[in-house]
Amino acid sequence: MRSRVAAAGSGMFFALAPGTVAGVVPWALTGWEAGAAPLPSRVAGALLVAAGAAVLLHAFARFVGEGLGTPAPVAPTTHLVVGGLYRYVRNPMYLAVVTTILGQALVLGRPILFPYAALIAATTATFVRLYEEPTLRARFGAEYDAYREAVPGWWPRFR
Repeated sequence: MRSRVAAAGSGMFFALAPGTVAGVVPWALTGWEAGAAPLPSRVAGALLVAAGAAVLLHAFARFVGEGLGTPAPVAPTTHLVVGGLYRYVRNPMYLAVVTTILGQALVLGRPILFPYAALIAATTATFVRLYEEPTLRARFGAEYDAYREAVPGWWPRFR
């Protein structure tokens, strides 16, 4: 039962947060109208969008299955999520959202999305530093400290 509630909550949060940041706002900025972009740029962008979407789906699934909760601060996990892609980097969701926006910029040939991606990166890094890390430390204590020590926050380690 807990996993069903977590899945429903995660689905709603997925539509609300990443759906807005990587969907509604880029649409509002571009109307999904493509500018001039060379084919290699569009192909690279499509690969980034696909990778970002796959990472987002994987991360949300980890929160449901492993954490028994959601990524939303109002319905947090009961367990610290450290498996899957979280073994390599602590913030795959935020990286995936920025990657998706960068991919959209390349696919559409719309440079306005580059500063928007930078804004989202700065905003999420600030959120992580000022809210998320202290909250996780308070909630999970030594378990989070050990995880934070072992896994980098922003640049994946592949060993």
